Amino acid sequence: MNSNPHPAGQPGRNPNLLALSREAALPLLAQAFGKVLAGFDDVLFDRAETAGPSQLAFLDGMRELRRRREEIASRFGSHLQQAWSALEAGTPLSADSVLAGQSDGGLSLVPEHILESRLAVRNFATVLLRDWKQVLARLDHRLAWISGVPALDADTNPIGPEHIGVAVHEAFYTCELAPEVRLVLFKLCEREFAAGIGKLYESVDERLAQAGAAPEVPAPRRVAPARPSAAEQQPGDDDSQDPGHAPMWAQRFSERWSQRRSSMSGAAGHDGGGAAAGGGFDEDGGFGNHQSVVLEALHELLAQTRQTREGVNAAGAALNNANAQQRSLNQREMMSVLSLLQATPSATLRAAVGEDGESLAQRLKSEVLSGATRLGVDPAQAHLDPQDEDAIDLVGMLFDVMLDERDLEGRSRELIGRLVVPFVKVAMLDRRMFVQKTHPARKLLNSLAEACEGNAGESQAERALMGKVEEIIERLTAEFNENLAIFLTLEEEFREFLSQHRRRIEIAERRAAETQRGQEKLEMARSRAGTELDKRVEGAPLPKAINDFLRQPWSHHLTMTLLREGDEGEGVSEALKLADDMLEEVAQARRHIVGKPWLQASQPALRKVFSSVGLHGDGGSSAIDALHDTLQAIAEARPELERALPELPQVVLPSPPVQEAPAIEFGSSAKAEDFDDADAERFRRMEIGTWLDFIDKDGKMQAGKLSWVSPISSRLLFVSRRGIRFCVASPEELAVMVRLGRLRPHVDDGAFDSAMQGVIDRLEPQAAPTN
Repeated sequence: MNSNPHPAGQPGRNPNLLALSREAALPLLAQAFGKVLAGFDDVLFDRAETAGPSQLAFLDGMRELRRRREEIASRFGSHLQQAWSALEAGTPLSADSVLAGQSDGGLSLVPEHILESRLAVRNFATVLLRDWKQVLARLDHRLAWISGVPALDADTNPIGPEHIGVAVHEAFYTCELAPEVRLVLFKLCEREFAAGIGKLYESVDERLAQAGAAPEVPAPRRVAPARPSAAEQQPGDDDSQDPGHAPMWAQRFSERWSQRRSSMSGAAGHDGGGAAAGGGFDEDGGFGNHQSVVLEALHELLAQTRQTREGVNAAGAALNNANAQQRSLNQREMMSVLSLLQATPSATLRAAVGEDGESLAQRLKSEVLSGATRLGVDPAQAHLDPQDEDAIDLVGMLFDVMLDERDLEGRSRELIGRLVVPFVKVAMLDRRMFVQKTHPARKLLNSLAEACEGNAGESQAERALMGKVEEIIERLTAEFNENLAIFLTLEEEFREFLSQHRRRIEIAERRAAETQRGQEKLEMARSRAGTELDKRVEGAPLPKAINDFLRQPWSHHLTMTLLREGDEGEGVSEALKLADDMLEEVAQARRHIVGKPWLQASQPALRKVFSSVGLHGDGGSSAIDALHDTLQAIAEARPELERALPELPQVVLPSPPVQEAPAIEFGSSAKAEDFDDADAERFRRMEIGTWLDFIDKDGKMQAGKLSWVSPISSRLLFVSRRGIRFCVASPEELAVMVRLGRLRPHVDDGAFDSAMQGVIDRLEPQAAPTN
């Protein structure tokens, strides 16, 4: 939820409105938290009565909260005060950085319960962000407007869900609580706190609107979303299952699946299809049902695909399995086999990662069944459980799509391929990974894919990044057993490293823009100098010394002066006058005017020109004497007296910009003028920072960011994720690329979600209709 910067001309920081907002928000938040905290005693006592072996942990938790209640409330308020003070100082505090930086001993030493606590905080913030999305967008803008900062977002709004979540985490951070007690407290905060916070947001937003903060932002009132009360919700429910923060591929798939199932004949006889058909999205973008709806639809789609591929129906397959007296590998066996593959991947599995044609899913299933023999299981007497087969199919196809469509070659491809087995284990342990955007495993994969994509290790920064990628993957494959907390640990560590790398990318991007700007200015200067020279030397031939002077030192001097001063600089006028004066001297010499002090008035300008090419002192005087003697020889009609210029120092004259390959090669089916004017106009108006997807002739996609638009040629410069220039094109060329299907809008879903969309696109055409 990013806010747009406020418009130019706004009044900037307004201390009165900041104080008003602070008094309207912080005391009420502290009061609301205190009220929730006071109710924990009864809730924990009730939970202890039914907690069985964990009863003592809940009773100890009650005593700990009673003993440290004041400290807990103080720590909650202290964090919000700190975040607000940072806003008032004009340097908004990042909630994410606070949450990630609490351990002095390094992320690898963070206790597991703290990692789980951090994940609970993020889920807590996700729910609030979803429920109060519209009012928070307005509030971000208004608070940025009155504090004079360019923008606020979910991470930096001091009273936003992210900072409130961190404040809750800080409140209980020093308490000695069992992990299950700590997570219950976060869940209770989430359920009891949310509605009151939403009303507070609406109140602060309304007061700021009435005070005139950011008047361009509308202030509609939003009806609070209906949420189940604590009594209606089961204690073990996980609101992260509530798919309001669903990936875009899941939304699109749910809608298409619903339409497909409803149009099928005999759909009433398929209970699973009916459930999937009811899984559409409502107006707020959330699922009509739980995330399990999408997972069940995927299960049915995978089953249909397997039927089509294997040429058997489900009943026949079940009968064959029964006749062969096969059994499903249980989870313990599956995890053991996968752990072996994770530690020492087979040569055939590594080869499948490196080959475009091999199906990772099929290879994985074959490897799992083969690996079962190492546990004493006869592969002829065992088969995969359908749920496990789904997990392998989805992960295998996910990586197939990612490796096919993304710019992952060589070492990058090998490293990403090593993640296949760990992600199969995650999929078996927690199917929510596929449909939960905040899942730490998918966030880690997104970050690693971003680091590897297009990274050929050509620079020191790229090699350092690949080294960190390798370190993270080595630790994951060595340490991941069945505890998903390691993904949160590694994701936080790598995200911090990647943020530092992005700062280096920003520098590279600025250099690319500066280089392109310099090249275009150089080309413009060379073009202008060439034009001025052509105007002066066309027609009658010039004496060699005069011709050499104009074509070499004078052209170089004029080009450099144009680069420094622009078209209208004083030095440019002086250089042009020098050339005109010299040509006038030549014209006079041809009229045989003898005894004239040739070039006397031009001596200072001539010395400046010769100095620009490294000819100083006596060398410059000798060159001027050669020009003088040449003019004298012309005047006396004695060409044998003409003198050549002395040998000039080796001067590297400005070279024209490197000619890049055209943005698009026009084949017989397309011409340069074959484009839609509306597309070209859209590119002319496109904002800096916009991303597009460029598709090469082999179908490989590379995302490019618009970094700079030339004020000289109106060409658009796009850089890669590494900040390296890879495309410079005119709006018309880009419009042709759109027409040929080589350019499309970039959907920033991340590598995981983009690959899942590719999986769905590959699956759906294969699925056989059910009758």
